[in-house]
Amino acid sequence: MEFIRPDSIDAAVAALQAENAACLAGGATLVAMMNADLVAPERLVSLRDVAALRTAMRQPDGSVVIGAMRRHRETAEETDLRDGQRVLSDAAGQIANPPVRNMGTIGGSCAFADPAADYPPALAAADARIALVGAEGRRTLPADAFFVDWYETALEPGELIESVILPPAPAGTAGSYTKLARVAGDFAIASVALVLGMEGDACSHLAVAVGACGPAPVRRRDVETELLGGGLGDSEIRRLTDALADGLDPVDDVRASADYRRRVAPRLVRQAIAEAKQCLSGTQ
Repeated sequence: MEFIRPDSIDAAVAALQAENAACLAGGATLVAMMNADLVAPERLVSLRDVAALRTAMRQPDGSVVIGAMRRHRETAEETDLRDGQRVLSDAAGQIANPPVRNMGTIGGSCAFADPAADYPPALAAADARIALVGAEGRRTLPADAFFVDWYETALEPGELIESVILPPAPAGTAGSYTKLARVAGDFAIASVALVLGMEGDACSHLAVAVGACGPAPVRRRDVETELLGGGLGDSEIRRLTDALADGLDPVDDVRASADYRRRVAPRLVRQAIAEAKQCLSGTQ
């Protein structure tokens, strides 16, 4: 196996054009898969020395650009994430354990696209965009379009993730990430990422994404829009959870049954909304 350590994005893209080449980011997943003989790349392109992929910068418009090599720990501690953007740092802080958070990267996690991982629903709720770069140039995709299917993304051969772009969250919104797992840090049985804004008793912003209950995060933007301007009480939350349930496609696995996931997802939505309301009211 050929091992290459480019020091620029252009050099990394050039190295990836070889047949059966793979990116090495933090290595938390790829190295384990190689050790298990699940993958055998002929060329391994390490991104460790590409400094441009390690930065996180707040832009003048309030958006935040997070480089693909940003570690989970760094994202969890990111002070540039404000208001509803903090749904991402909340999710990052719940990934696995300190050793993994010190090693794993946001780009590597997104590229692997495990439906039970913590980033996908948080990125969906934050209306994030994924910036990709390849031999044909750069392009950006909404998180909804990037996560395609079980462990499948919109990445083309020879492309790599350059950054994650979080748009400015409306002022006064709160971001919350809630997950149910067998033990702390495990992959989710079910998870909910939420960005909520309230003006008095009226809902001014609502974005809810359910994770680990299908091949990609589940949102119901139509219902979110319909609930804006009104209260967010039991009946409205039931309307939202019923709509979300229609889009769930969970599976049975070692963590839980599909039926169990369907049962707990609505409860996690209610819990996330209650926590966000408490945060907005200053009681948390």
